[in-house]
Parts: sequence; structure tokens; C-alpha cells
Amino acid sequence: MSPVGLSPVRFEASLDPRLSRWLWLVKWLLAIPHYIVLFFLWIAFSLVTVVAFFAVLFTERYPRALFDFNVGVMRWNWRVGYYAHAALGTDRYPPFTLADVPDYPAHFDVAYPERLSRGLVLVKWWLLAIPQYIVVEMLVGGWGWGWGKMGGWHGGGLISFLSLVAVIILAFTGRYPVPLYDFLLGLARWVARVAAYAALMTDVYPPFRLDMGGQDVSPLTKASPGAGGSGPR
Repeated sequence: MSPVGLSPVRFEASLDPRLSRWLWLVKWLLAIPHYIVLFFLWIAFSLVTVVAFFAVLFTERYPRALFDFNVGVMRWNWRVGYYAHAALGTDRYPPFTLADVPDYPAHFDVAYPERLSRGLVLVKWWLLAIPQYIVVEMLVGGWGWGWGKMGGWHGGGLISFLSLVAVIILAFTGRYPVPLYDFLLGLARWVARVAAYAALMTDVYPPFRLDMGGQDVSPLTKASPGAGGSGPR
């Protein structure tokens, strides 16, 4: 069991201190190779999740190799989203890897559970998660599984709109509005926690809490060097 209020999902990013005023206009185009790879990775993610469902149901364990693969897909997805459309907080091109890259400014991880409940695996991804789906839909709109703006799990609506507002401000002022950045990361973090829970990767229910800023306030996974908050203010 995790300490009360802590999430096993680590979701972090750091804002580049000097972002290009105009590169955001073409980042989505530059990220097309990643979108193609992610399309196939999310198909594999779905199949792996089905296999993991039965593994947990019969053995109470999520096979470690399958778990690491699915975490890697979500990590890759977050790096691409952070670069190209969700926050747009870095100009560094995302690496083509499932592994964590310590010096890249976006990080995602989930603490591996040694045991998972057989009963919860039957209901948590649909019945128990319904309140979270409702909240996330109200917060960001257009959230769901399937290919979309952020890949297999994606935040649309408010996240996309506020990201656009942020880079327009950047274009005219040369500065990314830090309070808006912190809010965007809070929204994206909430979505990521719900996604990990719905994908059967944890039995820890996502907290109803908007943890804003680039640094995760309650990660149960070990932080990598370079992960941090919003950067210079």
C-alpha cells in the first residue's frame, strides 16, 4: 500500500529557459515521424494490456516485461506531447526510445506493483474510474483512449487551448507564462494518473488533486537527474 495521498505515477517536466518564439508553429510537423511510430506502439499497448488483464486475473502479477513496455509507450507519448502539442515546453527533439532519458526535460514513470488485486482488475478500468473520467472530462475535455492529439491517452480541450494561449504569449513577449505552465502540467499530470490506473498499472486510486508545476510533489518512483520544476521564474 502507498502512503495516503501519494501516487505511484511520476510525471515531471522542466521548462526550457529560452524557447524559440516561432518553432512551435512547425513542431507538430517535425513530430510526424514520432506520430507514426506511436500509432503502432499504441496498438501494441492495447494488446499488451489485454494480456496483462488476464495475467493479473490469474496470477495477481503484471508481467514485468509487459509493464515496462507499457510504461515506455506512455513515456514516449508524454515526451512527444510535451514537445509538440501539450505545453510545448521544450525545443529539444524527443528521442526515439522507450527508456527514460535523464537529461531530457520530460519524464514519466510508474512504480512497479509486486501484487495487483484480482477483483479490482475487473472493475477499476471502467466502473471505479467513472468519477475520474467525469472530472477529467470537465477539466480538459476530449479525454479518452485511442489515437488522438496525445496518442493513446490524450488531453484535449482545455489543455490544447491553454497550450496555444501560452505559445502565442511566448511569440509576442519572448517569455512562456510560468503560472499557465504550472497549471497545464497539473492538468496533464491528472490525466496521466487516471490513464495509468485505467491501464491496470496500479491499484492506487488517482487522487482528486491538481498538483501543479513541473515537479511531481508525491512520486513513489525515484526521480531522475534533471527532472525538476518549472525552471527559472
